Amino acid sequence: MIDNNVSRLLQELQITNPERYELVQAARNAIYSVVPDAEERVMYGGFMFSGEAQFCGVFAYREHVSVEFGRGCDLQDPHGVLEGSGKLRRHIKLVSAADITSKFLELYVDAASRNSQLP
Repeated sequence: MIDNNVSRLLQELQITNPERYELVQAARNAIYSVVPDAEERVMYGGFMFSGEAQFCGVFAYREHVSVEFGRGCDLQDPHGVLEGSGKLRRHIKLVSAADITSKFLELYVDAASRNSQLP
């Protein structure tokens, strides 16, 4: 069952930025392919995903979509795609649906989901 706030944000995005809407949907699908039972809610103007704890968020910007990992500093980055230099947060910037595959998004989502379950 989809949360009403998620539906509203998706509708708004589809109207205001159809290209980013398609990319957000592709990112959401990739996340659900790895963590099918993830819960999704709207926070901070984007879509936050959690299992036992939050593990990532998807945010649409004018020129790209960002998949953010709150504890991205704990993720291994074998493909060198994580961006950000903050104390904790890292992100993967997507400008096209092809980036989902070329930047190994599902691998990072899986790692973030598993890390969120650690004590």
